[in-house]
Amino acid sequence: MANVVIVGAQWGDEGKGKIVDLLTEQADVVARFQGGNNAGHTLVVDGVKYVLHLIPSGILREGKVSMIGNGVVLDPGVFIQEIDELLALGVPVTGDSLKLSNRMHLIMPYHKALDAARESKRAGGKIGTTGRGIGPAYEDKVGRRGIRLGDLYNRELFDAKLQENLEFVNFLMANYYEGFESFDFKTVREELLGQAERLRQYVTDTGPWLNDQIDSGKQVLFEGAQGALLDVDHGTYPYVTSSVTGSANACAGTGVGPKRIDYVMAICKAYTTRVGGGPFPTELFDEDGKHLGEKGHEFGATTGRPRRCGWLDAVVVRHSARMSGMDGIALTKLDVLDGMQTIKVCVAYDLDGETIDYMPGDIEELARCKPIYEEFPGWSESTVGCKDMADLPEAARNYIANVERLLGAPVAILSTGPDRNETLIRTNPFS
Repeated sequence: MANVVIVGAQWGDEGKGKIVDLLTEQADVVARFQGGNNAGHTLVVDGVKYVLHLIPSGILREGKVSMIGNGVVLDPGVFIQEIDELLALGVPVTGDSLKLSNRMHLIMPYHKALDAARESKRAGGKIGTTGRGIGPAYEDKVGRRGIRLGDLYNRELFDAKLQENLEFVNFLMANYYEGFESFDFKTVREELLGQAERLRQYVTDTGPWLNDQIDSGKQVLFEGAQGALLDVDHGTYPYVTSSVTGSANACAGTGVGPKRIDYVMAICKAYTTRVGGGPFPTELFDEDGKHLGEKGHEFGATTGRPRRCGWLDAVVVRHSARMSGMDGIALTKLDVLDGMQTIKVCVAYDLDGETIDYMPGDIEELARCKPIYEEFPGWSESTVGCKDMADLPEAARNYIANVERLLGAPVAILSTGPDRNETLIRTNPFS
């Protein structure tokens, strides 16, 4: 029996959805532990494309249970839409196959308005938020004024919280922000209570439920959103998300103890991408960067925004390893490097003439860092769909070996295409 945590090792968009979907075959429960619908997983299963934002990809596997934990912030309308889209594709979504924590906080309509208003007011200093209300929802959570999913079924409590919050939000809209309408209590209330009835069958106290599953011998796959460099504490602050994205939050975000985690798998692209603002030392603006963006189809699954592309940054991934622990790496999108004459990996930074092998915590220092590269020969052969190391070009095997050396962890899984079957498994984290 083993319980495995999946985390992103870069700025998100590493291909976690496919790896989670692959490993779900051996898990009994897939538990999402942080983030909101600012995440996006694109999966291709038997030629059918699925884009998930909230629901774990375990929902696509018959007999598995997907769980969204207390560390997630939930937009009820987006969640219901995602359920309806899955039902239209013939995927059953019932209270037996999907559990929602009654302790998770809700993204309210006014959170999205606050998100947009703040980003607009920042002018030249925009963070690059998705505008989905994630940050304001987490602010209300830590400010102890948040509305939790379970509150929807306590009408008196819900009404009191909503009334108090709307008084504050409407004051801001009228006196600080410009061009944003106020919110009507009755309209917001009726919308949320209507959504509550659609959600009722999925709601439970998932912490005790999940511990009971582990006690009975079930295997759990803990799924994070975003990536380590977007962690609110250890990422490129303030160009980060609003939650802890590292493996430690698998426990806090679901209600299990740390001794119940057996293996941490870091998902890492064979190159690097990020969306939004903030420093990106290995970002490319040349033909190599164009190749990575076009061949890798680098557009956000949630936002549709083009991703910034660059060479693999070993300094970044080693930083991720320190904060999350890293028993093994799932290296994704190796096939995107096919046809490149030379491939580079950043092994250190030049910061004002000094060589450093760590990521500075000061955002302005990181912006001044220049990458120091090791270069490796590329390959012209296709790696798409390779399922055995012996089938890979020698130069590709050499690249993988050097990635392991530079990152300090073995490549346990290698993804060579978008489909579930285009994967090479070297080490099974559940074994």
